[in-house]
Amino acid sequence: MYSPTVGVIYVFNLIVGTGALTLPRAMAAAGWLVSIVLLIFLGIISYITTTFMVECLSIANACKRHEKKELMDEGSDPPTPESIPENASIIKGGLIEFPRSGIASEHSPLLDSTSSTSSRRSSNGAQQKFAITQAVEMGEMADMFFNKIGRTLFYLCITIYLYGDLAIYAAAVPKSLRDIVCGNLSCSASNASGSQHVSDDDICWGSSITRMDVYRIFLAIFAVTLGPFTYFSVQKTKYLQITTTLFRWIAFILMIVLAIIHISKTNGGEGRPPIAEVSGIPNLFGVSVYSFMCQHSLPSLVTPIRNKRSLSKLLAADYMLILIFYMLLGMTAIYCFQSDVLQDIYTLNFQDSCDTTNVAFLRYFLGLFPVFTLSTNFPIIAVTLRNNLQSLFKKTSSFYINRILYPTLAIAPPIGVAFATNNLTILVGVTGSYAGAGVQYVIPAFLVLLARKEAVRLYGRVTSVRNEHRSPFARRLWVILVFIWAAVCLIFVTTNHILTWTSGGKN
Repeated sequence: MYSPTVGVIYVFNLIVGTGALTLPRAMAAAGWLVSIVLLIFLGIISYITTTFMVECLSIANACKRHEKKELMDEGSDPPTPESIPENASIIKGGLIEFPRSGIASEHSPLLDSTSSTSSRRSSNGAQQKFAITQAVEMGEMADMFFNKIGRTLFYLCITIYLYGDLAIYAAAVPKSLRDIVCGNLSCSASNASGSQHVSDDDICWGSSITRMDVYRIFLAIFAVTLGPFTYFSVQKTKYLQITTTLFRWIAFILMIVLAIIHISKTNGGEGRPPIAEVSGIPNLFGVSVYSFMCQHSLPSLVTPIRNKRSLSKLLAADYMLILIFYMLLGMTAIYCFQSDVLQDIYTLNFQDSCDTTNVAFLRYFLGLFPVFTLSTNFPIIAVTLRNNLQSLFKKTSSFYINRILYPTLAIAPPIGVAFATNNLTILVGVTGSYAGAGVQYVIPAFLVLLARKEAVRLYGRVTSVRNEHRSPFARRLWVILVFIWAAVCLIFVTTNHILTWTSGGKN
C-alpha cells in the first residue's frame, strides 16, 4: 500500500507516457489556440470517465462482497481462495494477471496491491460495502456487468487498441535507432545550422542503402529480439518501472528546459504556429486521447492507496498537473522549432538541431530515450494482447493454438504495419481516434450505467446506501454527454479522413 501522494505520482506516470512525444507535431498542425482548447476539453472528459471507472471499481467490490455474503448465508464452508473468484486478480513480480479476463496492465503499480485488503475501516457499515479493497480490472468488470454481446465488443475494442499500441511501439524504436545511426550527432560544421530536411529515400549507408532500409533492418532486429517473449509469461519488475520512470522524468524535463533556453536565445523561437487549422484537428484528437489514456489500468493503481476518501480531488489535481505539463511541452516545442521540421517523435528534434544543445551526451540520451522505455513495455503489451485474443476466442487445451497461434497473431500484424509505415502521427491518431476513444469514453460510460443498475438491484436505491466513491458527475446527463461527445468526435474524424483521402491529400 502507499500514500495518496505516491498514488498521485503513479497515476501521473501512467498517463504521461510515450503519447506525449507525439503531441508537439500534432499541436503545430492544429494551431496553438485549438490545441489549448482541445487539450483542456479532452482532459476534462477523460477526468469524468476516470471518476466513472473509480465508481465502477467500488461497485464491483460491493458485488463481490455480496456474493461472498450469500455463500456464507447459505451455510457453505468458509470461502477460500480456491472457491471464491474474488482473488482472480493476482500480482506476481509487478505484473497483474487476470485469469477471467486475460487483461494485463501496461503500467502496473510498483507495490503489491494484494495488501490493500487492510484498508481503513469505516464506522458506517453500509458505506463500507463500497470500499475499494481489491483491484477488479476493466476486463473483469466487463465480465460482471456486460452481456455476451457487450463482452465481445469490449474485447474487440481493447484488442484493436493493443494492436495499435504495439504498432506504435514497433515503429518508434527502430525509427529512433535509425535516426541516431543515420544522423550526425557530433555538431560538426556540416549540420551545425540546425534541423535538416531528410526523407526515407535519402541514402544512409554506402551508395544504395536508404534510411527506410536501415529502419526496416532495425525493425527486423527488434522483432527477432523482443518478439519471442510473447510466447512465454513475462513479468514486469518494480525495478524496471523505477528505471523507466526516472528516464521519463529526466527526458521530458530536459526537453522543456532546452526548448525554453533556445526560445529565450532566439527572441521568441523559430516556430510560428497558426492560431487554428481545422485539417490538423483529427490527428490532434487521436494523439490527445492516446496521451490521456489511463482508464484501462486505473484499478491497479487506485486500489493500493491507503486513504481513498479524497480520490476525486486527487485525480482532479493529477489531471490539472498533467494539463500544465502537456501545455509546457507542446507550447515550448511549437515555438522552439518550425512546424515543418517538428518530428513525429519529439526527441528526434534534439538530435537534428545542434542549436538546442551541442552536448553529445544529451543528444544521445534523448535519442535513445524512446528505445529504452518502449522496448521494456513491448513484451508486456504483447503478452496482454495474446491473453485478450484467448479470451475473445475460445481458449482450447491445444498447446500449438495457445502457445504458437495466439502469440503469432499478437505480434505479426503490428510488425507488418510497422514495416509498411513508420508514420507515428497517423498510427497514434488512428489508434486514439477509434479504439482509444472506445476504451476511454464509451466503455467507462456503459460500465457505470450498468454498474449503477446492479448496485440498485443489490442494495435498493443508491441514495439509501451511500457510496463515498460515487462520481461527482453522478447524473445520467453526464453519461449521455460523454456518449454524444464520443459520437461527434468519431463522426468528425471519420468524415475528415474520408475527405482527405478522396482529395488525394495527406493527414
